[in-house]
This record gives sequence, structure tokens and C-alpha cells, in this order.
Amino acid sequence: MTVADEFIWCPYIEPTGTGTFRVRSAQFGSGYKQVASDGINNESQSWPLTFRGSEAYVLEILNFLRSKAGYIPFTWTPPLGSQAKFTCTSYGATPLGGGNFTLTATFDQYFGVS
Repeated sequence: MTVADEFIWCPYIEPTGTGTFRVRSAQFGSGYKQVASDGINNESQSWPLTFRGSEAYVLEILNFLRSKAGYIPFTWTPPLGSQAKFTCTSYGATPLGGGNFTLTATFDQYFGVS
């Protein structure tokens, strides 16, 4: 990935991410339960983010996301995490008046080949 593939903008305030573990389990008649990790990347993260600023600032972020078209992964470093690949399949924009906007987007961790 090139530097142009790195998301560098800072979210507005207190993003709250969700981590999800994929596990497989088998319940047996005796009450015994066996649980195991589902794959080598069994933890994935999702981050709903908010960005606020001038039209030019928000357009810069939006143009980056549009260039990835929802399926091209980019690198981003989530809070308390390490740099990883993410995709963004949807966004929302809200005009605040005075040439300012709010942009919302959800980043989902990506494990495929890019």
C-alpha cells in the first residue's frame, strides 16, 4: 500500500469501536461444550466515526473514501490498536450551516487480499 492508501484524518470526538470474535462451538449431550477460534483472524473491528469541519476539509475526507469505492482497503490506526486494513461501504453528510459539515462513516476491518 502507498501513503495515499492511509487514512490520516482524526475523528471528531470519542469514537466507540466494536470488536467481534468469531468462534465455533459444539455442545454435547453431557453438557460438555467445546469452543475454538474461527480462523486465524477471528477478531474484527468496526468503528462508526464522525468528522466535522469546513466544506473543504470534509470534501477531502469524502474524496478519499470515494476513491476507495467501498471495496478497496486502506490503512488506518484505530484507538488502542495497531495499523490495519479497513473498508468503508457507506457514509452520511450533514450541512451545519456557515459552510461547515458533519461526515459520518463506519470503518470495518478487512482481511482479504488487496
